[in-house]
Amino acid sequence: MTFVTPKRFTITEYHRLIELGFLTESDSLRDGKAERVELIRGELMQMAAKGTRHSVCNTKLYQELYELIKDKAVVRGQEPIIIPHDSEPDPDVVIARGQADDYLPNHPLPEDILLVIEVSDSTLKYDQSTKLELYAEAQISDYWIINLLANQLERYSQPYQDAQGDFGYRIKQIYLSNESVTLPGFPDFYLKLNRVFPGLR
Repeated sequence: MTFVTPKRFTITEYHRLIELGFLTESDSLRDGKAERVELIRGELMQMAAKGTRHSVCNTKLYQELYELIKDKAVVRGQEPIIIPHDSEPDPDVVIARGQADDYLPNHPLPEDILLVIEVSDSTLKYDQSTKLELYAEAQISDYWIINLLANQLERYSQPYQDAQGDFGYRIKQIYLSNESVTLPGFPDFYLKLNRVFPGLR
């Protein structure tokens, strides 16, 4: 019996593929729309196409966070972060320490990150499992999922590893769309969720 082993990529190899043009938008089109990929545990993962609710939520979330934080940290929208040694996901929003130019040499590393946020509808199960485990293993202290299916925010904190070697977060909190939530690292800043979820005032 012959077994086929999928090719796994390092971050360096992944960057080289981008430099050589193998992962340009023009190489990855479906129905006239550019497809995006991200590197997860050495594998190239095709990212789901975003619907209008996802896009609107992303836009509102970024704007609200930027207005709250301004120059006190960096708010990055759908930009890569590096998780050594073989992952480079593109979260929907990241709050990182410092200023934008600090990340000219490389994308933010786990120790640079205050908060990772994924906006989820069709990817909810993936974000609650694969992405959650990835961020917990990297010791990213705070991970939020904007759950568009339930119109609520899932807030995860305190990453840990259990006796079986699996990674997760000790604390999960639910915030409803009419509530406010404090930002990690900024206890005086409150994000009003009704200004984030699409269609709410």
